[in-house]
Formats: sequence, C-alpha cells, structure tokens
Amino acid sequence: MSSQIENLSAALSVALEPSLGAVAISELRRLSGGASRETWSFDATQDDGSLRQLVLRRDPPTRPGWPGTMGTEARCLRASAQAGLAVPQVLLDSDSPDLFGSAGIVMERIEGETLARRILRDEKLRDARSVLAADCGAFLAGLHAIDPQVVAPLQSADPLKQIRLTLDALDMPSPTFEFAIRWLESNRPQTLSTAIVHGDFRLGNFIVDEEGLRAVLDWELVHLGDPREDLGWLCVKAWRFGAADPVGGFGTRENLLAAYQAAGGAPVSLAELHWWEVFGTLRWGAICMTQTHAHLSGLLRSVELAAIGRRVCETEWDLLLLLEPVVTTEALSKSALPKSAPPKSAIQLDQSQPSPNQAPIEGLHGRPTAEELLQAVREFLTEQVMPSTEGNLSFHARVASNVIAMVERELVLGPQQDQQRATSLREFGVGSERELAASIRSGGFSENRVALLELLADGVLSSLLVARPTYLDSPITALPSTDPPSTDPPSQ
Repeated sequence: MSSQIENLSAALSVALEPSLGAVAISELRRLSGGASRETWSFDATQDDGSLRQLVLRRDPPTRPGWPGTMGTEARCLRASAQAGLAVPQVLLDSDSPDLFGSAGIVMERIEGETLARRILRDEKLRDARSVLAADCGAFLAGLHAIDPQVVAPLQSADPLKQIRLTLDALDMPSPTFEFAIRWLESNRPQTLSTAIVHGDFRLGNFIVDEEGLRAVLDWELVHLGDPREDLGWLCVKAWRFGAADPVGGFGTRENLLAAYQAAGGAPVSLAELHWWEVFGTLRWGAICMTQTHAHLSGLLRSVELAAIGRRVCETEWDLLLLLEPVVTTEALSKSALPKSAPPKSAIQLDQSQPSPNQAPIEGLHGRPTAEELLQAVREFLTEQVMPSTEGNLSFHARVASNVIAMVERELVLGPQQDQQRATSLREFGVGSERELAASIRSGGFSENRVALLELLADGVLSSLLVARPTYLDSPITALPSTDPPSTDPPSQ
C-alpha cells in the first residue's frame, strides 16, 4: 500500500469517528477523471460489522479551491436532499485541510452507472434513456424552486461579463469566441428571477440505473443565476458524447422543457434555450482554456489539463454551427482542406497505426525520426501501459497516447496549414489570429460577415484536423426552428 493511501485511510478513519464511531477503512482508490477535484471511493467498516460504502471528494492538495466552496456544496446537497431531490447523503464536510489534506466532502456511494458513454449505449439502460430528459427537467425544476436563502451565501455575477473577464485574463485570443460574444450581447433574452443554479448539470455528473436518474453529483460550481443556464448547459454538444439527441445525447429540447414546466419550472422558449446553449458552449471553451492555463502556469502540471487545451477548437466549431449552420457547412464544403478524408498518414495516425513505410529524410538527428519516436512511445502506452493498469493511471495513459497522436498529426499537417493560414489572414487584412480577434471585438467585418465566417471555419477546421479529426464526423443536430434569434453581430 502506498504512503498516500495509508495516510489518507488514517485521516478518513479519524475524521469519521465522531459520526460513525471507530471504523476500518478499506478499498480506498482514486477514481479516474476529474480535472479539478479528486474523487476517492472507499468502504468504512464499523465496530458492529456494518459496511458503509462512501466517497471522498476533495481539492487536490497542491491546488486548494476557493475558500468556502466545499461547505457551500455540502449545504446545497443537504438542501436538495431535504427537498426530495436525487442526491447522495452528506456525512461530513470540511473547508479546512486538517481532515483530508485539503477541503473535502464525504458522502454515501450510490450504485449505478456514471460513465456517460455507457449510459448512452448500454442496452440495459435503454428504458432509463427514454425517461432521463424528463427526470432532468423535473430535477431542475425542484432545484430552482429551493429558496436561495436556505444555502446562503452563494456567489452571483453576470455570466457573460464573467466569460469576458476570464478570457481577457487568460490572454488566449480566439476570433470565433469574439464572434460568439458579440452575438450573445446583441441577442440576450430578458433575465428571469434568480435561482440556485447547479452550474455543471450534465452527463458525467449523473448516476443512472435502469429506472432513470439516481443522483446528481459535483456541485462545486453551484451559484445564484438564471435557471435557464442549467437547461442550456445540458444541451451543449460536448455533453452528448457522440450521440445525436440534443439534450445530453438522450432526449429532445421539447421534452426537457415540457418536463421542466410540468414540474413547476418557469416556461422557457426554444429561442431562449438556444441562447443559453450558445452561452454554455462558449463557457465550456473558456473552461478548457482555464484548465490548460493551470498546467501551463505550473499551478497543476497534468497531461489531462494540457490535452484539454486542444479541445477549444471543438467548441469553436460547435459555436459556428450553432450561430451560422448554413454558412459554416458551406464554408466547410468549399474549403481547400480535406474535411472527411485527411491525408492518409493523418488518418492512420488518428487510428493509432504507424505511418506508411517511406524513405526517411536524412538529417542531423538521423533515425528514429521525431515521428517514429512518438509512434514508439504511443505504442508503449496503448499496448503495454493501458492493458496492465486501471483507474486513474490507465485513464491518463490513454490521454497521453491521444496527445502523442495529436503531435504526430501536427508534424504531418502543421507546416502546410500554417502557410495556408498566413496567406488567408493577409488576404483578409490582418497579420495573426490575435489581430483578427481584436478586430472582431472592436466591431470590424460587420459588413463582410459571410467571408468572416468562412475564414473562421477554415481556421477551426485546420485545428480540428490536428486535434481530433473524428470530431467532424459527429452528428449535427437540427436547431430549433421556432422563434430563431437574430444572427447578425452588433455594429460597434
């Protein structure tokens, strides 16, 4: 047993004694996933032999969370349980690092499926998928009906202003994000009354069994805000995990809104939901940037956080499809870059296969070339490390393998892409992506929107062909046809 496991087991035994009496901690293991917090599963055996199946969620000891956040999460869980909502029972919480090495919550472990792809594809969960959108609508209506004073204090801020402040602080300019912000500013729906907003309500944070929704987890982003934010976040394409249905990959927007209103939620139109879906997509892109910044700044070095940065182009593509689906798909069809059939070497790299045997270019460093070295490391990870490990280590080995495949594709495609992009930007009168983003933000190109969208789509497409070419094969879900919002960015 590692020293970390031993130390944490001892800490949990001491922390739980006041509520459970003397307990023996066993089966302690860290669960995979979780870029911002650690999740540990364990069993606690009491003196009478009874077994409590529990979970610890805590901040990474090297990266403490915002003070008071864990206590806020625990209060919201308790209030939700009191309201009859599907949440785990909280046994213990602490904002101090004294108990668990960092702020944390101990709660009951609920049986069921948490992996999104299994929830969306497992045959035994077919009936659950048919009711899950309605379950989600009813849960959110119940949550939004809770008096915020019960869990006060909660943070509240203008969400669009927060996105702008976050992007400015990160200094990772995205022309597509600037275009989306201008659209959001000019099409913002009237604000509803303030409610408790879960903040991360989506697959990955649900426990589901054959009957439907068992529990909602991960309340670290709970805050005061517009209740439609939760509804829109559930519709963001990233949380469909490759499935076609617009609500989490398992339901329709109409079904979600009908269940929400039937359970007491305020009426929400498809156009209002569309605005919050666009906002949620932009927000996910900003979160990707934020998590990558934590790695790049040295705050929390992690191959997972590093890889997340290259997912920004996915959200850029989703934003263009949400805002201008016709122009974006037309721009894709006109692009000189391949969309569904990247160069042969790039396809093979994406499928984790070696490149075709070609005569290597002789150079200073000889062989193996950089590409061949990357292939060797990727094969080591996929063929030796991943099959022989499990849990968090296996998860990060898979992430590392995907990162290496991405770098291989960049070696193949990058030089030509960079040259083509520089030419396109010059023809548009700007010298870099940073200049393009600044021009869009200041109101430029308002009279040349179609050409601007084609330029944006071409750049995002290039990024996707390196980061994740298979993303272009994911289904495009039809947008609401009722009361469509304006698509013109404001003149400034």
